[in-house]
Amino acid sequence: MSDFETGMEPRPDAPERNYVLERSDVAAILGAVEQGDQALLIARMEPLHPADIADLLEQISSGERLRLIHLYDREFDGEILSELDESIRDEVITALRPEVLADAVREMESDDVVDLIEDMDVGQQDVILDALADSDRVAVEQSLTYPENSAGRLMQREVVMAPEHWSVGQAIDYLRAQDSLPDQFYHVTLVDPRYKPVGNVTLGKLMGSKRDVLLWEITEDVFQVIPAMQDEGEVAYAFNQYHLISAPVVDEDDRLVGVITIDDAMIVLDEEHEEDILRLAGVGEGSLSDRVISTTRQRLPWLAVNLVTAIAASLVIAQFEAAITQIVALAVLMPIVASMGGNAGTQSLTVAVRAIATKDLTGSNVWRVIRREVLVGLINGLVFAAIMGVVGVLWFGSPALGYIIAAAMVINMVVAGLAGTVIPVILEKAGVDPALASGAFVTTVTDVVGFFAFLGLAAMFLL
Repeated sequence: MSDFETGMEPRPDAPERNYVLERSDVAAILGAVEQGDQALLIARMEPLHPADIADLLEQISSGERLRLIHLYDREFDGEILSELDESIRDEVITALRPEVLADAVREMESDDVVDLIEDMDVGQQDVILDALADSDRVAVEQSLTYPENSAGRLMQREVVMAPEHWSVGQAIDYLRAQDSLPDQFYHVTLVDPRYKPVGNVTLGKLMGSKRDVLLWEITEDVFQVIPAMQDEGEVAYAFNQYHLISAPVVDEDDRLVGVITIDDAMIVLDEEHEEDILRLAGVGEGSLSDRVISTTRQRLPWLAVNLVTAIAASLVIAQFEAAITQIVALAVLMPIVASMGGNAGTQSLTVAVRAIATKDLTGSNVWRVIRREVLVGLINGLVFAAIMGVVGVLWFGSPALGYIIAAAMVINMVVAGLAGTVIPVILEKAGVDPALASGAFVTTVTDVVGFFAFLGLAAMFLL
């Protein structure tokens, strides 16, 4: 019920929070930093959400970032550290005073602390761990024993659970008696005497049921248990596939050891989507905050691969040097065939890689998908073949040249649809990330086939 409906006035001391980082905010904050005006800086920073402060720190230069942190010099919300890009997180942690860092870390959930320190060196990890209470430190250290990118790393240790035989009233009284509960939780997890999770009760069902109702009578229909060793990508898929809000995590003895919530699972899903996009473009996992040398190192290998594929296509062209010398029009038109095939291949490749990632493309439907992409390539090839055939006749006055480029266009578009689907499937079966390697192979195939088809047909019928 709103303040208006209850007749209550809003608290006068409640801060007005806009939660939106505008360009003017960045300029005003940097202006306060430049002037060394701490009071103004705090006033500008106070209304911002931690995620917006993290965005601000990522957008400004390293020097501005350090001056801002030193001038701010006050309580630093732990959520800011969670939201920061890994490329600048270490720099921010190093710049914070030890006592400020300790307060920030103590505010964080165990899963956020694990995410914060898992990529740090041992010395930096010890600094963070020393700031934690003993019980929290043990929980974090136990999570770090699980493999990287596993559910054990993703889970939080703070779990709200109750015996399966309890009533609603017993559970509510128990929760009210607790000194501390997780900041955010969505379920009470029911466990048997061996601490094996047997069901979830939503907070809505708990608060909406009578006190004498048994908890097992109001459990959710959909209940998924996540093994601690399961890959986090599989965890994110399960949350997305089964519309989960939270799920208990169990050890090798099926005992409850933690819980994963939807916010963490969706972060993983977003990261995997972003990773696929970046890998398809051959730019690795870089960010705008990366230094020039690290960005160069990430991109250089894929540019080298592209150079190799370009040389392979050039070798095909070299085989028809005589034909190109006699018919200059071939040099004008052949990039069109290769370019159209490359674009068509990229379209099929993107669809296939995404379908593999979401498990929509499987052994049961792979041939149907391949046939569809080949037919799409054939139809598109026929459409553009007709257009280019007319262009060839009108531009160069040669019907034969129009037929040849039309035929080459159809061949390359069909091959592009086939390669764009088959190559990711083969790479995935071979244990190679299709998002990482498919692009180079598909580009090579479409370039080589496009040039060979066009120049080969020209050599056969025009010379």
